[in-house]
Amino acid sequence: MNPRSTTLQSVLCIGGGPAGLYFSLLMKQRNPSLQVTVVERNRPFDTFGWGVVFSDQTLQNLQRADPESAQLIGDAFNHWDDIEVFFKGQSVRSGGHGFCGIGRKRLLNILQERCLALGVDLVFETDVTDDQALALQYQADLVIASDGLNSRIRTRYASTFQPDIDTRLCRFVWLGTKKTFDAFTFAFAQTEHGWFQAHAYKFDADTSTFIVETPESVWQAHGIDAMSQEDGIAFCQRLFAKYLDGHDLVSNAKHQRGSASWIQFPRVICHTWVHWQDIGGKTTPVVLMGDAAHTAHFSIGSGTKLALEDAIDLADEFSRHGHTDMRGVLQSYEARRSIEVLKIQNAARNSTEWFEHVDRYTGMDVQQFAYSLLTRSQRISHENLRLRDAKWLEGYETWLEAQAKPGSAPPQPPTPPMLLPLTVRGVTLKNRIVVSPMAQYKAADGVVGDWHLMHLGARAVGGASLVMVEMTSPTPEGRITPGCPGLWNDEQQAALQRTVAFTHANSSALIGLQLGHSGPKGSTQLGWERMDEPLHVGNWPLLSASAAAYGVQNQVPRAMSRADMDTMTAAFVASTGRAEAAGFDWLELHCAHGYLLSAFICPLTNLREDAYGGSLENRCRYPLEVFSAMRAVWPPGKPMSVRISAHDWAPGGNTPDDGVAIARLFQLAGCDVIDVSSGQTTREAKPVYGRMYQTPFADRIRNEVGMLTMAVGAISEADHANSIIGAGRADLCAVARPHLANPAWTLHEAAKLQTLAIEWPRPYESGRDQLYREIARQQSLHISAATQDPAETS
Repeated sequence: MNPRSTTLQSVLCIGGGPAGLYFSLLMKQRNPSLQVTVVERNRPFDTFGWGVVFSDQTLQNLQRADPESAQLIGDAFNHWDDIEVFFKGQSVRSGGHGFCGIGRKRLLNILQERCLALGVDLVFETDVTDDQALALQYQADLVIASDGLNSRIRTRYASTFQPDIDTRLCRFVWLGTKKTFDAFTFAFAQTEHGWFQAHAYKFDADTSTFIVETPESVWQAHGIDAMSQEDGIAFCQRLFAKYLDGHDLVSNAKHQRGSASWIQFPRVICHTWVHWQDIGGKTTPVVLMGDAAHTAHFSIGSGTKLALEDAIDLADEFSRHGHTDMRGVLQSYEARRSIEVLKIQNAARNSTEWFEHVDRYTGMDVQQFAYSLLTRSQRISHENLRLRDAKWLEGYETWLEAQAKPGSAPPQPPTPPMLLPLTVRGVTLKNRIVVSPMAQYKAADGVVGDWHLMHLGARAVGGASLVMVEMTSPTPEGRITPGCPGLWNDEQQAALQRTVAFTHANSSALIGLQLGHSGPKGSTQLGWERMDEPLHVGNWPLLSASAAAYGVQNQVPRAMSRADMDTMTAAFVASTGRAEAAGFDWLELHCAHGYLLSAFICPLTNLREDAYGGSLENRCRYPLEVFSAMRAVWPPGKPMSVRISAHDWAPGGNTPDDGVAIARLFQLAGCDVIDVSSGQTTREAKPVYGRMYQTPFADRIRNEVGMLTMAVGAISEADHANSIIGAGRADLCAVARPHLANPAWTLHEAAKLQTLAIEWPRPYESGRDQLYREIARQQSLHISAATQDPAETS
């Protein structure tokens, strides 16, 4: 349908929750001549729920949009700065978090009163079953579908909105108590069947919200699904009695059995938020808002925030564009707002998964457990915690350093997490930063030259603890491109040995080699030509797990026979011996990104029907044979890592569950570190990108399997690395593209932290001093500007 331009004269909001009420009052406030009607199924001032939470930033947004209602809401808020975490009989408390709590009923009452004062028509006790008839009745030019989580309007026009509803893994129940908590409180309780957690916060002078949450399996094991509501509440009250100080837990959900009052959170994403339809000869848009359009898990307290900010954004678009260009307004609104919502939902997904898998982190000490909880969404970082509570964070850094350097007195100030040492087998890395293997396409006949000496040497003196040579093939046909290195002859070995010797002579960095065979992705053009596209001339034959091409434009490889496997394993073993002779400190086997060994592991590229195909264990059989053969000849005192694609990001491919299983198999084979990447196994992959987007896979493997991991992917600043190491999400951070732009990335990021806990090459020390002074000056100017105009730098 091609919507015509319509002058906005009448607005109909279906649903009287925060989104509908706030949008209505904003539109009426800015355009008093508008006819604005809110239709709500409940009675006037009869709302349900306990408390809701806002951040200080959300309050600022409300103040800008409508100072009068913001003042009323602010006056009713209970404000606190602290978060307290209770775990294993201990607690950790940190400050500066800036939260506000208000009763949901009180919030809606304020918005209702403000609507009435402005002249918005509020129609209660009307259950809307036909939105089109209602829109015709009110001659609406714009219909706002703010009818909540179970939106009938979203369902009616599902072919337009294309909702994706993901029911999450935990059960939770909203309760209340007269125990007033002076901090946002997280309490964790272990039972014989698993862990429960409580989220508690005060929202008025004498009442707190008390949400109890646990995985579905634990909930069922305790038989809560068969309990009455009263028995379910009594169970929670006994479980968390030590935190309630004799106060009862109560529910405001009437006449429900335990299984009904305990719900699972539905994550809602819609492809679009606008549906155009003809009503009475007029093209009228129906716009989803609030929970009808999207949800974000309560653990980051953003459902009501999203609803109110939806309302602000759409009202602002009308103020910018006017009331005659409805299509332009709604296109701009959805384009801009959907990005902000996606950011919140990505953070909420990380937070949700943290609470769904609390048992993953219960082996941690309370200090790191609390840090992991605080940074679980990846939106709160290490330096953000310093801004909130510098004293607490310094205490945590001191504790963390004591774990990394047992028996030694931590310096003051403490060392940032990314600069702490790590010992793996007989090797000690001076810090946690690794220069990721990055293809250079500068080898000739597999022989590295001056370019690699410069490339790796510069990064070795740039502060990283380990520099990795790009994927190096054990055979001529295993190269990705004609410009990729190999290690099958003496000349190649000597060239690599020259780079190793330079690294050892001129830096304290270690140097590693990544061995891998290109498989179905070989015989392609250089990276700056057409990546993964076949050569124009001179293509060589390919091998793979199966005769399945990487793409229709790529060669079809030959499926490996048993004899091929034996020959290839011997080639890997021979290259391993050459790597040891060249003096490498670390060896990595490449089993990711669709190359030969990855092609065995991925079910989309392994179509075999023998012992090397089918189940995950069978698909991993040959990569494990290669690894074990290499480990047998690689010195026992030197580490070996394996790079895997922990997620194929494609239907029918490996999932993060498979990534954990793959890591366990390599751990049993003697792997020391899993280098956790993802994707690139098929052209059909559709990764969800974002900062540190692959880190959750490393986190899961580290804390479920119980082995060292290396995080990689969109780690671009010290704050990212410190957050990852500090939270125990990985033990090493492999940094790729930032090291291409700046060989001394590690030194420069350390300078931004004003830490001296890193050595500089002696010839560069004068440059170090100048850099530190310049960064300190810039930081001083930034602080001064923030003090003068906080809004400008917020």
